[in-house]
Amino acid sequence: MLNLDHHPCFNPEVKGHCGRVHLPVAPKCNILCNYCNRKFDCANESRPGVSSAVLSPTQAIAYLEQVLKAEPRITVAGIAGPGDPFANPRETMETLRLIRQRFPDLLLCLASNGLGLLPYLDGLAELKVSHVTITVNAVTPEIGSRIYGWVRDQKRVYRGIAAADLLLRRQLAAIAGLKARGLVVKINTIVIPGVNEHHVPPVARKMAELGADLLNCMPVYPNADTPFGELPEPEPAAMAAIQATAGEFLPQMRHCTRCRADAVGLLEADRSPEWRGCLTACAQTSPPSLSEGRPYVAVASREGALVNLHLGEADYFQIWEPADRGFRLLEERAAPAPGLGPNRWWALAETLKDCRAVLVSALGDTPEAILREAGVIPVEMSGFIGVGLSRIYAGESLTSLKGRRGGLSRACCGKAPGEGCL
Repeated sequence: MLNLDHHPCFNPEVKGHCGRVHLPVAPKCNILCNYCNRKFDCANESRPGVSSAVLSPTQAIAYLEQVLKAEPRITVAGIAGPGDPFANPRETMETLRLIRQRFPDLLLCLASNGLGLLPYLDGLAELKVSHVTITVNAVTPEIGSRIYGWVRDQKRVYRGIAAADLLLRRQLAAIAGLKARGLVVKINTIVIPGVNEHHVPPVARKMAELGADLLNCMPVYPNADTPFGELPEPEPAAMAAIQATAGEFLPQMRHCTRCRADAVGLLEADRSPEWRGCLTACAQTSPPSLSEGRPYVAVASREGALVNLHLGEADYFQIWEPADRGFRLLEERAAPAPGLGPNRWWALAETLKDCRAVLVSALGDTPEAILREAGVIPVEMSGFIGVGLSRIYAGESLTSLKGRRGGLSRACCGKAPGEGCL
């Protein structure tokens, strides 16, 4: 019999003796939040969207088995990214199914933006998922449009008011559907100075109307290279005042630790650094699935010898494949025309759908996020094409190939290389 009181995020009375493990099986995301940066893994940083590795469902079960042997106080297995569970529905539902079969007494938990959740409501109920967290930052599209860079539904990209309106409608329907099926629902609201800090009470009121059980007001975490990267983090006194006002509508979670997507252990004694080696080892137990069905590598080059074009500069991409004596240029493919916004990069992802990677001298955050979500890994590098191809097909590290954009290393916590950042 599942004891719903044994979830430390929903019940602070058990946080000292009930723990959780997050299984990072969901790398893709279907929205771009102006405060989110999922590029970096930093050993010194605990925040959503960060994970030292991504696991397949079977790798996740192998990892979970080892965690539970060493830490029997784990009562909850959750999926919280590093992207969104329902931008990766196959991996998410398969992982949940395997956990329920192998560990029937564990609580199952998810954290999502809610955009893609609706088709899976019945499946979650059947698997006895008990707790779901939905991040709702606004209940008006006008405010939401300031928070989200874009929203992708299927293969269509929305921006501005249209994006925020679609996301909000899906969130409201998802929360109502979860409550209709008896699940416990927590709402996360990121408090962003100058954007939505005065809007939290209306969020709380609307969520209470839908039957949500708990509200977690989280101060925005300033992330480098994001539109909100320079905003100040709200002071504790300001957060306490917001929680007091929002608490008139919903009970407040006041013990959140802003967990990583690979968090493990008790809330106040996270052991993810200790388990990093095991996590990464489990992630390497089988060949990466991204390369399956993707025999080629695309290259942005002026003359065919060097990687020396920005992604947006390339009119054509060279398509390379392995050959008996190195590599062979298979063909050239035209790049989608400019002027389509994010849809240009979705079109490029379709053009390169049989490529495991694309070598470029540089690219922007939005095309990088879209290409990664589509399974085409962008590699920033400078130098000879053959060097990059050799590394990719050998499965070797590409870190040394990456070109620098000047200034400090783009590390998430600002530490210098060798001080804990990967």
